[in-house]
Amino acid sequence: MSTSWGPSWETAVYRARVRGCLLGGAVGDALGYPIEFSSLDAVRAAHGPRGITDLAPGPAGAVGLISDDTQMTLFTAEGLRQAHERERRKGIGGGWPRLVRWAYERWLETQRHESPEAGERARSSGDAGYAGPRGGLVDEQWLYARRAPGNACLTGLAQDFVPDPYGELGPPGPVNPDSKGCGAVMRSAPFGLTGADAETAFGMAARCAQMTHGHPTGYYAAGALAAIVACLVAGDSVEGAVLRALRLLARRPGHEETAAALEQALDLASAGRPSPERLERLGGGWVAEEALAIGVCSALAVPEAADALLLSVNHSGDSDSTGSICGNILGARHGDHGLPHAWVRQVEGRDRIAALADDLAAECGPR
Repeated sequence: MSTSWGPSWETAVYRARVRGCLLGGAVGDALGYPIEFSSLDAVRAAHGPRGITDLAPGPAGAVGLISDDTQMTLFTAEGLRQAHERERRKGIGGGWPRLVRWAYERWLETQRHESPEAGERARSSGDAGYAGPRGGLVDEQWLYARRAPGNACLTGLAQDFVPDPYGELGPPGPVNPDSKGCGAVMRSAPFGLTGADAETAFGMAARCAQMTHGHPTGYYAAGALAAIVACLVAGDSVEGAVLRALRLLARRPGHEETAAALEQALDLASAGRPSPERLERLGGGWVAEEALAIGVCSALAVPEAADALLLSVNHSGDSDSTGSICGNILGARHGDHGLPHAWVRQVEGRDRIAALADDLAAECGPR
């Protein structure tokens, strides 16, 4: 997890992009969550001919609610911050898979119990528990909401698998080897926020994705998003970041599905803003490569952040995941000041998300 920042890198810009990535993902998630399982026709019937145009009440009636996408993204960020701190203080490298695994176990606790107190009682009785550092996000009551978590994430984390930090990529992983759902890619942006180069971020994200999604496309899409974010944080354009991710993919066996989806996203975006019907040519976003493609295409095709986010969620598919990925990309490119401020103010957990982003930036940024 070594960090190599150039001497001219501005700390404030880095911090803004880390904040933007996490807050942008949360905003896109919150836009898409109320319509996640709705068809485009149903969305238009409920919200008008343009579809959803603002944050809408979720199942609990509150506006700006985030889903499991943002929950897992935040725990990813927490685990990576802890791993970086451990390496810096103790000089022990290579421990990031275990620290991220422990972070995901803490997220799993939030899905099994109603509150931090209930989780602590279960751990004290020996009925449940997790290893690794205590405290942090697992003590946040708002993260105990169960917002349609993916089955592959739940079943995968029930197995005690920690990936080899140098393990082979290409063959199916040992956990859920046929699963390429979007549950790994939607949580993987933080691997690109640690100061690691794009190739390192790709490998870290892909290997940690194998904890729950063993299909190569499932974990390559996660690696590609992390690489894209790493390039954006370093100052690249969205198109340039995607092209670099494609070059990284080309060196890996079994990359074809992920690469083809990204190439299709580039082609569609090059023709200008697509209609929702044309965007659906990329799929519904339920599987990893489709979710990544929709998020990338939306961020590329529309210059205004708010309109890009709305494009990314107004379709018949996994709207919260595609919105989250689009928001991660836009925030990493433009920083938190480039996001729609009215939406950022309303998103659930905004202050805690910003604080976690600042902690990650302070730990991993230039010193």
